[in-house]
Amino acid sequence: MKRTFGIIGGDQRQAELAKLLAVEGHEVYTYGLDRWSSERCTSLDRALSAPVVILPLPLCREEGMLNCDGVLLSTQELFQQLRPEQRVLAGQIKPQQLQEAAKRGLLLEDYFLREELTIANAAMTAEGAIQVAMENLDRTLLNMECLVIGFGRIGKLLSHRLHGIGAKVSATARKREDLAWIRAYGWRALDTEHLDGHLSSYGVVFNTVPSLVLNEYLLAQLPADCLCIDLASCQGIDLLAAEKRKLPYVWARGLPGHLVPHTAAAMIRDTIDYILLER
Repeated sequence: MKRTFGIIGGDQRQAELAKLLAVEGHEVYTYGLDRWSSERCTSLDRALSAPVVILPLPLCREEGMLNCDGVLLSTQELFQQLRPEQRVLAGQIKPQQLQEAAKRGLLLEDYFLREELTIANAAMTAEGAIQVAMENLDRTLLNMECLVIGFGRIGKLLSHRLHGIGAKVSATARKREDLAWIRAYGWRALDTEHLDGHLSSYGVVFNTVPSLVLNEYLLAQLPADCLCIDLASCQGIDLLAAEKRKLPYVWARGLPGHLVPHTAAAMIRDTIDYILLER
């Protein structure tokens, strides 16, 4: 079934998504993607008029503002130009934006709540995290002591991949069952909230927890050349403290969009296809 899509804002993932949909024969109008697209973007009004409007992942770049490069546009302003009969999809929608949309009678659907997409995104992030580590190290990950903070989707997949290339893996969790699984895989299990005294041996620390875990006190316990890689959308590693201590660090959020935008776009396309077929 051929459709008309309006794709507004985002990064290279959305630009690649537009190409994929166009190749499939759909009519596609884009706005705010000039930086990543060789095709000329249309007007905002034209993109907003499409029966299916696809907004970015994440929806907001900062509080209340659409994630749209070079354009200052609030989500409230955006929603005022949409109609209740349109399908409007976005990723990582916050409660404020859900409320704004509801006041306009819009059904705002979060495609990032779909398990098939979050798992694919976690797999791409785990793979990208290892790439970032290798690009920023002068040593191999083989036999290196690596710490993964958090044992959610990304933490699990990253731990498995590190183990697969021969790293010595430690992983942290808060739940007892997660700590039990970490031990069952043969890795060192640490409580996320009790890391004091357990950080002196690591060559790389990967954080996946979107709240502060490694403060200045704990960072002081890491080796001076330990690479700190924060994968969370909100810092779990105090990067200012890491800089102060001259620890090498990378805030590597949004890796799928930066490193594998075509694959990430294909995953978003497939997820949106499932959503549109279901209703």
